[in-house]
Amino acid sequence: MASLKDLEGKWRLTESHGFEEYMKELGVGLALRKMGAMAKPDCIITCDGNNVTVKTESTLKTTQFSCTLGEKFDETTADGRKTQTVCNFTDGALVQHQSWDGKESTITRKIKDGKLVVDCVMNNVTCTRVYEKVE
Repeated sequence: MASLKDLEGKWRLTESHGFEEYMKELGVGLALRKMGAMAKPDCIITCDGNNVTVKTESTLKTTQFSCTLGEKFDETTADGRKTQTVCNFTDGALVQHQSWDGKESTITRKIKDGKLVVDCVMNNVTCTRVYEKVE
């Protein structure tokens, strides 16, 4: 099973399935969905004990959040939502749970076959994005 340290590094998006549908479920507008679907972001994950930073960089936008595992924090997402978020490391995966306006979404990051696999779930819509390590 992967450790939190295994998630560390710089990862480049290589595959994306269902991202536009997921953004639509989140309530993201058409123009932003089209731009988001074209972006090929890098995901940079760093860890220091129970403190985790996840930075997502693309030509479109760069977002970042830092958290302490198990503690709620205020997050502003790439599409501008203001969420109450908590991250935990469970069964070898970094699980990020966002809630806002009575809605919720879960983003799970895990290592599978040496790649970073990110599953985004809201209601019955699931998106899977696969990243390969570049550094």
